[in-house]
Amino acid sequence: MDPHAELEAQIDRWRGYVQRNQAISPADVDELEDHLRGQIADRQATGLDDEEAFLVAIKRLGNLDAVSHEFAREHSERLWKQLVLVPEGSDGGSAPRGRELAVVLALAVGAGVAVKAGSAWIGDDAALTRNLGLFVFPFLAAYFAWKRRFNGATTAMLLIPFAVLAVVLNVYPFSSGGSTGVLAALHAPVALWLLAGVAYVGGRWRSDKRRMDFVRFTGELAIYYTLLALGGGVLVALTLATLQILGVDFEPVLESWILPFAVPGALVVAAWLVEAKQHVVENIAPVLTRVFTPLTIVMLLGLLAVLAAAGGFVTIDRNLLILMDAILLLVLCLLLYSISARDPLAPAGLFDTLQLVLVLAALAVDAVMLAAMLARIAEFGYSPNKIAALGLNLLLLVHLVRAAWLAVGFLRGRRPFAALERWQTQYLPAYGAWAAVVIVAFPPLFGF
Repeated sequence: MDPHAELEAQIDRWRGYVQRNQAISPADVDELEDHLRGQIADRQATGLDDEEAFLVAIKRLGNLDAVSHEFAREHSERLWKQLVLVPEGSDGGSAPRGRELAVVLALAVGAGVAVKAGSAWIGDDAALTRNLGLFVFPFLAAYFAWKRRFNGATTAMLLIPFAVLAVVLNVYPFSSGGSTGVLAALHAPVALWLLAGVAYVGGRWRSDKRRMDFVRFTGELAIYYTLLALGGGVLVALTLATLQILGVDFEPVLESWILPFAVPGALVVAAWLVEAKQHVVENIAPVLTRVFTPLTIVMLLGLLAVLAAAGGFVTIDRNLLILMDAILLLVLCLLLYSISARDPLAPAGLFDTLQLVLVLAALAVDAVMLAAMLARIAEFGYSPNKIAALGLNLLLLVHLVRAAWLAVGFLRGRRPFAALERWQTQYLPAYGAWAAVVIVAFPPLFGF
């Protein structure tokens, strides 16, 4: 067990609290954390233990008086009032958001223009599908670069793999209707999203805490994007219905202009909403995870019963296997977001037990899926689709087995929750590596 696990958990808790303050940007939080760690190291060198060094270091962060005051008020049981509580006084003013909003809207419009121009330039639908992410990612990364003040090394870290991906997706002679082209189109967003993660953390991808921040950001982004999509869908439906009554055909405008701009632009706007810390998602995130975790468990158990009644593994429908893979990925996303939304210092409780049940149910489904895939490969031979699905399910198996093992250790009091949290973030690059293999290596291996 890490001898400084409790200290790391304290710093994680402090960082999460500071990030919820709208006056402090993520780049400033990074700088403040570095300063905090330096203060802790100085205090430890004088002979203080981790707890004492942490509390004294917090006291010395003069730039966070107002935030520290509220933090101490909420966590007085840890004696933070004694060392951190300061008289309430002047607040730091929030950074002006008008300029940031202008930047966000410009990037959102730019993403729409790129998609619109790309769709006009690329006539083939399959090639357009492979390239959609390439049109949107630069604008999302540009927003993070503007927020994080990228240096040359971070920019190169993003541009090189992005350029390689763009070349592969457009230079490889994919066969029309071939499996490898479809697989490349499906896995390209995974690779691009992990590159977006590198941009989000400002190039500090090796930090477990920064990767967990990106997991949390991804979950909140999904919620905001869904809300924007629902609201936009209602407005579009009302407009469409009204214009139809008036005899105006609105569908060509919707398909040719509104959707190409709204869909990618909303992604940039949703990212800005998460960065702006509107506090709404932070309040409902724990509720959402507690609602959907038991419902997902019931769904997985029902699917296991259906799979058991399906007979032999070879007879399981191919489309069902694809759908089950999608469900397992959603379960994995729910697990990651639940862990990111949890207080790492809270003791084990009923919800942690439910999460373990969720992982075990997902493991059972994954085991059935692997058995079915191996049976189909033995019966009908291998194909790019089957090997890609097999590799994904093996990745999921390793991920879930280790997560279950660490969760059991946490529930039994033998491991801190931080160990389970670190495993999730340390394993994320494995999915990016597999996506890269499918995109780069599969086409030449299987004759494009």
